Amino acid sequence: MIPARYASTRLPGKSLQKIGERTLIQMVYERALTSKLKDEIIIATDDERIREVAHSFGAEVVLTSPRCTSGTDRVYEAIKERKADIIINLQGDEPLIQGNMIDMLFSVMEHERVGMATLCCPLKNEEEYRDPNTVKVVLDSNGFALYFSRSPIPYFFNHQLSITNHQSFAYKHIGIYAYRRDFLEKFVSLKQGMLEKAESLEQLRALENGYRIKVVITDYDGFGIDTEEDLRRLEERIKKEEIG
Repeated sequence: MIPARYASTRLPGKSLQKIGERTLIQMVYERALTSKLKDEIIIATDDERIREVAHSFGAEVVLTSPRCTSGTDRVYEAIKERKADIIINLQGDEPLIQGNMIDMLFSVMEHERVGMATLCCPLKNEEEYRDPNTVKVVLDSNGFALYFSRSPIPYFFNHQLSITNHQSFAYKHIGIYAYRRDFLEKFVSLKQGMLEKAESLEQLRALENGYRIKVVITDYDGFGIDTEEDLRRLEERIKKEEIG
């Protein structure tokens, strides 16, 4: 499932922003196609413009309510009348995601008794660590999330430590989630808490209500699209790859 809304706060209409000849939503869809373990790919949107564009490149689309408060709520509304045991929520602003990363989540859900899982990767530098558009996650010793934040976490009280020489303290969160169907149904019935509202991070709803999120560490050299600057970075990245 790829949730995509038009009214993005930081970059309105970002799903339809063009990078070369393709829209952002098409790029994400084409990345999802490279998953070997998927059964179906569905775009869930609240906007006719996104639906029309998605239909133009052959995607299946479900139109959802504009009242959905998060991407996961939108995914559930689109999936609730369908049969599915494991649902992957690939956010519509992750155009550099790889099919094998999607399949990593499918595998985790098939082999471990967890209700929800997501991915992270090492932070590359101090700039990422301090960027509020880069979501950070800290983990416990069993690979479950302790907290997600837009702020730099943890705070280095001992200033001899830093994110550059102790990257295992925190990771960059990647915008993709896996759910078992029963947990997804439970998740959307939970009320938004203050942490979710404060950080604008839907995954905090699970942690605030006492549920655990398995986090798989992977190698990833990508980023989500939240700003005009991110779009420019993506354009430059694609140019370099084409040249290479």
